[in-house]
Order: sequence, then structure tokens, then C-alpha cells
Amino acid sequence: MDPYLTNCLVIAGLSLYFEDGHDDLDDFGFDDYGTECDGIRITAFLDAGQDNLTPLGRLEKYAFSENVFNRQIVARGLLDVLREFSDNENDFISVMETVARMSEDGEPTVRAELMEQIPNIAMFLHESRPNFPAAFSRYLVPIVVRYLTDPNNQVRKTSQAALLVLLEQGLISKADMETKVCPVLLDLTEPSSDDDYKIEAVAIMCKVVTMLSKDTVEHLLLPRFCELCSDARLFQVRKVCAANFGEFCSIVGQEATEKLLMPKFFDLCSDSLWGIRKACAECFMMVSNSTSPEVRRSKLSPLFISLISDQSRWVRQAAFQSLGRFISTFANPSTTGLHFREDGRLRNVLLLSCPHSLRRNDGRATPSPEHVSTADSEELHNFDNSHTLVPEEMHGSFTHTNSSDSPTATNNAKNTKEAEQTDENFNSFHYWRSPLPDISGELEMLSCQKMEEVKEEKREEEEPTENCNDSKSNHGKQATSDQIQKVLDCLQPHMDDPDVQAQVQVLSAALKAAQLDSPTDDSPTEPQPELQPELQTENGADSPSAESESLEVQSEIEVQSTDEEQMSKTPTSSESFAMLACCSECKRINLRFQNVIPQQLLDQYLSMTDPARAQTVDTEIAKHCAFSLPGVALTLGRQNWHCLKDTYETLATDVQWKVRRTLAFSIHELAVILGDQLTAADLVPIFNGFLKDLDEVRIGVLKHLYDFLKLLHADKRREYLYQLQEFMVTDNSRNWRFRYELAEQLILIIELYSHYDVYDYLREIALTLCSDKVSEVRWISYKLVVEILQKLYACGADDLGLNFINELTVRFCHCPKWVGRQAFAFICQAVVEEDCMPMEQFSQHLLPSLLSLSSDPVANVRVLVAKALRQSVFILHQEKVQGIIVKLSAFGFTKLTNSMA
Repeated sequence: MDPYLTNCLVIAGLSLYFEDGHDDLDDFGFDDYGTECDGIRITAFLDAGQDNLTPLGRLEKYAFSENVFNRQIVARGLLDVLREFSDNENDFISVMETVARMSEDGEPTVRAELMEQIPNIAMFLHESRPNFPAAFSRYLVPIVVRYLTDPNNQVRKTSQAALLVLLEQGLISKADMETKVCPVLLDLTEPSSDDDYKIEAVAIMCKVVTMLSKDTVEHLLLPRFCELCSDARLFQVRKVCAANFGEFCSIVGQEATEKLLMPKFFDLCSDSLWGIRKACAECFMMVSNSTSPEVRRSKLSPLFISLISDQSRWVRQAAFQSLGRFISTFANPSTTGLHFREDGRLRNVLLLSCPHSLRRNDGRATPSPEHVSTADSEELHNFDNSHTLVPEEMHGSFTHTNSSDSPTATNNAKNTKEAEQTDENFNSFHYWRSPLPDISGELEMLSCQKMEEVKEEKREEEEPTENCNDSKSNHGKQATSDQIQKVLDCLQPHMDDPDVQAQVQVLSAALKAAQLDSPTDDSPTEPQPELQPELQTENGADSPSAESESLEVQSEIEVQSTDEEQMSKTPTSSESFAMLACCSECKRINLRFQNVIPQQLLDQYLSMTDPARAQTVDTEIAKHCAFSLPGVALTLGRQNWHCLKDTYETLATDVQWKVRRTLAFSIHELAVILGDQLTAADLVPIFNGFLKDLDEVRIGVLKHLYDFLKLLHADKRREYLYQLQEFMVTDNSRNWRFRYELAEQLILIIELYSHYDVYDYLREIALTLCSDKVSEVRWISYKLVVEILQKLYACGADDLGLNFINELTVRFCHCPKWVGRQAFAFICQAVVEEDCMPMEQFSQHLLPSLLSLSSDPVANVRVLVAKALRQSVFILHQEKVQGIIVKLSAFGFTKLTNSMA
């Protein structure tokens, strides 16, 4: 019997019993088996009476045997067969032709076994055959492509997995992809193709696209993908397209995305099935990254708002989870003041060098109104016009934006012109938030009207005329009611917004109060004392009615703030209430004003902390908000931190510890974004609260303690020296990783403090950690001790260093437990390796104690002593060390003396 074929068939037969049948033979101990065992293995499928056949002939016989079991064995052992015949070119070609013929086997299990071996065979040929590309393209690629259309489901799945592996390894050439693989995928996705084949082909096409070049995808697959996105018959096809839409956008680039893919994306976002809309929400960030800032603001933002307000809870949940990531795509280093380096870290950009930034009273930089260009105004104006459209309308207006046919557009254009003239109108929240109508004009009209009435009444004090006074008062009340009603009518179409609802409630109360104060048509026109309580008081009026009305007005004034007391001196209490309500609402909304992202996106993001959202959207929506907050803060920039400050404080006090834990892990990144001033003012109090939280929250602060402290000023940083000891106390004493992390952070923190502070505060913590029950904590603590010694001697504090050495000697060198003595030996070894102190100091203060441990009864201690002495000490103190070697040899410690030598 031929030895080549015997080995091949033995390998193939055994591979049925082992999962890794293609590993090296030694893994299974084949060398231990004798010839008798070999004969037992092959008798099941090898006829001993046919020894006259050649190895290739015998291989072909069993490859096309009528016994399915034999064909499966040959298919599974093909890799080892190729290893045997790869040296001979003719034999190799014969084997490859046999493989090609085997691929036409009628048994699905044989075809599936063969396809499972294709990636392994391809890798072997790639590594060992110089003519691999030609052989692989001629024999193996056609098998993979043909099996994509195999009638058996298992064979098709196996071929799809094999194709992906080959693409990941870069084994299929671009020519084969364009001429062999892609045409088959296009055929399978034809409208007339079988439904099962089409769904599978779409899935494999979407996975393949990430491994192909831009040109290949754009010319071959992109047109078909656009057709599949509009497949009206199979929702599975549309769902796969929606789930992989972002990959296509990132491959083809901005131009093709905006021209070809965006209309399809709008259709998918308005699909009747919630699963497809949910898939669109999940890939929204990738799509946004592939578009221009103009399209992102004017088209994608309103589309995303429609997904956030979707009727399906699952769609809203996915949209809110993607909201922070979508907002992060608006980030611009020129406005945020930060950008990423190549290593992924944030780097500061000198924001103060920008000539178009003003300094606020609180130290934050704000873009000056004159820096906003006309193009920016038009861009935001287009967003205002389009973001209220339904998805069908947005799709229809994707290539043509109507900005002048509606009254809203006219009003927005007017507001834009006013924004360029005055700072006040520029900061109007209407300019950035279309659903809220601009009431600044009404407020200004009310204010002017009040001033005119006050002037009129002052003139009437000099020339009192009761009839004129009555008519003026009644006219002012009626005008106030009309103006408030007008504002309410403007707000009615936008009642879905929580901010609008709150504003409507305030204005409704003001309107009701105004109507109660105003006289009816049938009532006599008598002087109303309550209209001018202060004027009557100034004139010395002492009537009971005037006195009672003054008390009523005084009771209303007492519940107002100081600002409201000043404004309550207007002619009527109802008018004052309306003015105060409108102005306070405007002031509150202006606190959330920014010009980086569409205001609606920010409002929706800030609403994620609303408890109602947890009930109607997702119970973990606050966690998603906390997770994405650093990205949103980076996008808005430190000059707009006031928009997020309240939200951050709300999240920091959330009842769910997972929310606080998320913030704790990212507070150091947020500190980099905000800078030292805002960090000290707004983040330090929250950081202090995290220090007293649960261990699950504290570990987030502890892991980045150094990163946070280095951003603080020296005075503020020094305050935390007193709190470092608190990290030694944990809720669970078995949580040794907490103490391990503390030791690692203390090693880094040493450089932030003076040698006096290190000696006074960090020394005690280090010594305590060196006596920890867990060995991992002790070993990292020894390194901390060495770093402290290096700090002391580097700063010239030799006296403090000597005191510390004496303390180490007493505590560890003379410790009754061998673990302590071992620790001293390790510290000495580390001191020598790190060159922490002058060698003269080491030989004078540490070396004698170290040498005393050379005769320690515990071997582990003596081993570390030998390692320490083997370092540079051996060179500087050769005579002493040689004496120790002789001494150790006399005791029979040959292992130690050998390691030292």
C-alpha cells in the first residue's frame, strides 16, 4: 500500500472524530500509534486488495465512491491531502481537478463538508504556493460562487460564511469580485429572483460591501441597493437594507449619498413597518457622517425629529439612544475648541484666539452676533422651514426647498433680518426653534404700551380727569387681554412640546386674571380704585376701597421675586403677571440657546431626563443620555455648557446608580472639554459627590482620578489629599480590585504633589496597602513605595527619604512573617532597577538589611535577595557579594548562587 495515500486517508478518517482534524498530527499523538492501529483505522473504507492503484487513483476512487461516508471523509481531509501532494506540480493540479469534480457531488452533506474546507485550503495555498492567485481563481472561486445558488440551505449558508472569510483575509482579487462574485449577487437580487435567495443575497451583499473598494461598490452594487430599498413586496429586503444603510453611505462617500441614497433613506424612515424605521434610527449617525453640514442640519435633523416622535415606542427608543451620537456629528473643531489627535485623545485649540468671540460675565466665550454670516442665517432659515414637514413632504422637497411660499417663511425671513441688526432679536429662541412662535414683538408692544400708559397717568395726575382715566384704564386692560390671547393662539398648534405646554399654562392664568379685572360691557364706567393703588397712595388717598385693594395688590407682590416687585409697579396686577410670565419663560428658554445644532435636537436631548420619558420610551433612557453627554458637550463646546449644566446635575443625582456610574467614568473627559474654570465651578461639586457614592460609582472616579486631578489648580487639587484615605474603605472588603486600582492611581498622582505632601499623606496609604491580604494589591503597592522613594530623593529630601527607609526596615525587614521580609527584598530589588536613589545611599541604608536576609530560612525570601544582589549592586560591591555567594554555597544554596552568578 502506498504510504502517501495511507497517511492521507488515516488523517481524513480521524478528522471525523475530532473537531480540529486539520491540526498538526502531534496534537493527537499519532506518533504513539503503531502500524496495527493504522490498519484498524483504514479498514473501514480502504480495500486492501487494490494495492496496485496509484495514490492519485486511490484518492479519486474514494472521492467518487458510491458510499457517501467515504466521500465525506475525503472532503474533510482535503487540506491534508494537498499538503502531501503540494510539492509536485502535476500531482497538485490533479488534486485540484479532483476537488473541482467533487464540488458537483449530489449529496448536500458532501458539498457542505467541501465548502467548510475552502477557507483553510485557500490559506494554505496562499502561504505555500507561488502561483496561488491563478490556482485559487481557477478552481476554488467558481465553487464558492456556484454554491451561493445551491438549492440546499446548509450549503448556501456555508458558502456565504466562506465568502466572508475569504474577503476578510484578502484572498479574493478585485477582478474575481467584479467578474464572478458581484454578477451572481446581482442575479440573485433581481425582481424575478426567488424570495429566499433574494433575502440571503441582500444580506451577503451588505456584508460584502464593507470589504470592497468605493469604485466597485458605486458602479456595481449601489444601483441595485437603491432598487432593493424600494422593494414593495418583501419587507425583509427593506429591513436588511435599512440595517446596513450606514455602511453603504460610508463607502460611497458624500456625493453619492446625497444624490442617490438620501431619497431612499427618507422613504425607509417613513416605512409602514416599525422595524424598518427602528433600523433607520440605529444607523442614523453613520448616515449623518456621510453628508454635508447643510444637509445634516436642514434635512436630516427634521427627519430625526420625526423618528423621535414616532408612534412606535421601539422606534422612539432607538431614536433616543442614537440622539447623542447624531448630535455629535455636528461637532466642528473651529467652534468646539477641541479636536482629536491621531491617538484618539482630545487636544485643546486656543479658542481665545478667535476674533469673533466675546467674553461673557461668567467667563465663557460666546460667538459674537456679527460673526454669523448670511449663509449661516439662510442655512438655519431653511431648517426652520423644512423641519415641520412630514417625511413625504421632506422627500419631495429634498431637491427643491421652498423657502418663500408660506407665511412662515416670510416671518422667518423677517426674523433673520432683525437678527442681523440687534443682539436681542438674534438671541430670540424663535430664531433657532421654529415650533415656538416669536412673542418678542408682542412683549415689546406690551412693554411699550405699559410705558405709554404710565406716562399718560402721570400727566393725568397733574391734570386729573376721571373719564379720561377710566377710558385709558379700560382700554389698557382690553389691549392686554387681546395681546395675551393672540400669543395663546400662536402657541396652540405646537402643544406637543412640553415647553409650549408650560408657557400656555402661565399665559392662560394671566389671561384669566386680566379678564376678571376688565369691566363688562353692561357695567357702569366707574373709577376703578384697584387700577392705581400706588398712585392713590402717593396722592394720600385713604378710602376703605383703596386701602383694601392696596392690600390685595401687596399680597400678590410678596410672592414675586425682587425683579417681579419692580415690574409689579405697572398699572394693573394682571398685566404685570402676564409680563412677568412671558419674560421669565423667554429667559428660561434663552438659557438653552446655542447656535451649533438645531434647537429641537437639543430640546429633545435635554428632555431625556424627564421621568415621563422613562415610562413612555425606555426605562434606561437616562443612562443613554449620560453615556452620550460628553459627545454632546464636545459638539456644543464649552461656550454652550450652560445648555447642559442643569441636565448634567440632574443625571448626577439620578436614583439609578448605573446613571451616576456612567457619569463617573466620563467626568475626566468632560473636564478636558470644559476647561479648568468650568471644571472647578461645575464639575468639582459633582466629583465630590461621586467620592461618597456607592463603590460601583466610586470606581469610575477612581479609575481616572489622576486624569481629573491634573486638570485642577494646585490649591484645589491639594484639597483631595485629605480624601484619598477614604478610598481605603469599601462597601465590600473582598473588593480587592478597588484597592489595586487605588495603588495604580497613586503611582500616577505622585507627580502632581510636592514631596512634603507625598510624605505626609501618600506614605501612610502606601504602607497600609503593602500589608493588604491580597497579594496582587501588595505587589503593586511595593511599586508605589519605590515611586515615593524616587520622588523624595529626586526632590533632594534625603532626610525624609531616610526616615521612610527606616520605617520600611522596621516594618518589613524585621517582620515576623516571611511575606513582609519578601516585600523588603522586592522593594530593594525595585529600588536598584529603577535607580531611585544614589547607590551610596542604598549601600549605606538598605544594603546591610538586605544582606541580613541572605540567610533567611524561607526560600522565597532568599530568591528575591539573590535577584536584588544580581543587579548593579553586584558591580559596585563585588567583594561583599562574592562573600555572600561563598556563604550561600556553604549552606548548600546552589540554586541561589547560580542565579546570582
